[in-house]
Formats: sequence, C-alpha cells, structure tokens
Amino acid sequence: MFYIDPHIHMISRVTDDYETLARMGCLAVSEPAFWAGFDRGSVDGFRDYFRHLTEVEPRRAAQFGVQHYTWLCINAKEAENVELSREVIAAIPEFLDRPNVLGIGEIGLNKNTPNEATVFLEHVELALRHDLPILIHTPHLEDKYMGTRMILDMLADFPQLAPDRVLVDHVEEHTVREVLERGYWAGMTLYPVTKCTPKRAADIIEMYGTERLLVNSAGDWGPSKPTAVPDFIMEMRRRQHPFEAIQQVVLDNPMRFFGQSPNFKLQLPGQGASVVR
Repeated sequence: MFYIDPHIHMISRVTDDYETLARMGCLAVSEPAFWAGFDRGSVDGFRDYFRHLTEVEPRRAAQFGVQHYTWLCINAKEAENVELSREVIAAIPEFLDRPNVLGIGEIGLNKNTPNEATVFLEHVELALRHDLPILIHTPHLEDKYMGTRMILDMLADFPQLAPDRVLVDHVEEHTVREVLERGYWAGMTLYPVTKCTPKRAADIIEMYGTERLLVNSAGDWGPSKPTAVPDFIMEMRRRQHPFEAIQQVVLDNPMRFFGQSPNFKLQLPGQGASVVR
C-alpha cells in the first residue's frame, strides 16, 4: 500500500532509511523544522538549517523516488529566546519560495511558557500574512493536555484562520476529541515509547473515524521508528479494516491537507501530478 509520512525528521536519519521507506511504499515525506539535537545560537545557524531542509534533503529523497516536503519555523524547544526567535521569523520569508516548502511548522509549545506562547502567536501571524497552512507541535506527556488547550485557545483569537488549514500533531486519547471538534486536522505520532503506538492509533480511528486524522512516525533524534506508518497499516489490516479506510488515513488525508499548499504536487505511480483537494 502506498502512503505518505506527514511528519518525519529525515535530517536525523541515515540515507538507507529513505531506501527502506521507498521499499515499503512511501511516496512522500513531510519534514517540519525542529530542534537539531542542540539549541542553535544565531539566525545564521537557522539559515543553514533551512538550506538543508530545502536543498539537501530533497536530493537525498529523490535518489529513491521519494518526494520531500518541508515546513519552516523556530521550534518551541528554542522559542524561550524571544529575541533570536524574532530574528528567525524575520528570515523565514527568504525561503518561502523554495519549491518543497508547504507552510509554517512545527510551531507550538514545549513547556507552556509565556515566551513560547509569544513566539507561537507571531508564527501564526506570519502564516496568515503569507496565506500558508500551519503544522503544530503539542507538548509531551504531563504538559500535553494543558498545552493543547492553550494552543487551541490561542488559535481561537484568529477568526480569519480557517481550521482546516491547521494540523495539530501528536494528539492522544485525551486531546484528539477537542482538536477534531474545533475543525482542525489531527496527527497521531507513532512512537515506541511515548505518544501513540500503532495499536492505540487504531483504537482512536475506531472511536473517531477516519476524517481529518493522520498518522506519522516523527523519526527524530530520540527513540523512534521511521517505518511506524507501515506498522499502523499492518495493525489496521489485522483488525480487518477495509482497504479504503486505511488508505484514507495514510494517503488521502495527507494529500488533502498538504494539497492546500500550491507547492504540493505528488507524483502518483503511473500517473502525473495528483492532488486530492
């Protein structure tokens, strides 16, 4: 079955992972800007990172027939430094015309601090100025519920922001309902230790259906598995869910959400560019 991984940090993966993903049916990956394993100290460090996301990773992915897309921001783990964050936000428009950039992300909260909230709001304003979709990071573990509520309440202060232009990622059983009820897209991250497992994600699908729900591997610096989406597919098949329902979650839904960006032009095997809107 063909699929898209809507959230995976390929900068932290070896090139062999691209080959493995391609062999398992991955057509495209979406890589949000995130933490580099350490806090960067200057706006030029971020410029180099954005060049990596828009120049190096698309070439690595293309070797194996995988399309690489990205999102740009200064992530919540580094947003405590408001001065640096504002320098980075001011630099982001330099890269928005790159052909693999889909929008602004992954923005959000890490420890739910006032500085993180300030930087989050300024990213939303940037996305609105450039009419771009938004991908949001929700906090980990004990901070998740409060952080998710804070994020949703801040988004409500932007009545001009269409909810279907926003993907709220890393949802779990205690946060997914409100995200969906407010009209946003919801992403489930399949981690071997924290966040969701393929079994829990399948449970959530059985509780809430397949509309506006996506699954991803994140595949980052910590314990993670870049082939977690195929694991979810296998779990859904084990439970005898129909092919169409599985495909909606792993392929059709990412295509619909990403298709709101003019840069998303997925090449389906045997076809030309195809985007479900």
